[in-house]
Amino acid sequence: MHASPRACVNNYVRGLCALLAVCLPVLAGEYAVLKSGFRIYAERHEVTGAEVCLYTPTGHIVLAGESVARFEAEDYTPPPAPAPVVEPSKQVSNATPKELVRRAARGQDLEDAFVPLAESVAKIESAFQRDAISPKGAVGVMQLMPSTAAELGANPYDAEQNVEAGVRHLRDLLVRYQDKDDQVRWALAAYNAGAGAVERYQGIPPYRETRLYVEKVLDEYRKRKAARADD
Repeated sequence: MHASPRACVNNYVRGLCALLAVCLPVLAGEYAVLKSGFRIYAERHEVTGAEVCLYTPTGHIVLAGESVARFEAEDYTPPPAPAPVVEPSKQVSNATPKELVRRAARGQDLEDAFVPLAESVAKIESAFQRDAISPKGAVGVMQLMPSTAAELGANPYDAEQNVEAGVRHLRDLLVRYQDKDDQVRWALAAYNAGAGAVERYQGIPPYRETRLYVEKVLDEYRKRKAARADD
């Protein structure tokens, strides 16, 4: 007796599913562990000559190969559900913005020396104001443009997400320029004007606003480091 057409189709589909289950790779990310101690999450990486390109959820970072100590695999876990849009008036957080910055810095494994830098960025960007909105449309404590926040997977009107994404962005820029003599200046200029402008001019772009911004943040950074040393 021959099987019915429907039974043949069902058997074929079951067999195909079983084959895919065996053949498809298990999705997984990885961590690039740098010799400096930084750990960067990436979906994958590629090696081209003396450089390593890390493909992160928000873009890619190119590093000198010699700066990477090793790669550590991470088992795949489903991504969290997108955060609901929260209106500025509905933000709720018991932590102060400064506490949020420090918490985010620890969560991003930011070096202790750079924690005051993250605080300085928040101070100059918004004076630690949760509901700050610039004339250009930058939002919140870390003054994220909505497009930048979307790339970072954050709701800029939520103070915790705003700070976490801003600190993560600053950390990625510090890693990106870690081989530069003016690492901090390059990172701050890229935070203000974008990495594309910094790399186009191979340093701080000739924009008055960006140059003033970098000096203001560095001045605040020096004060905060000195205050820490006196504690």
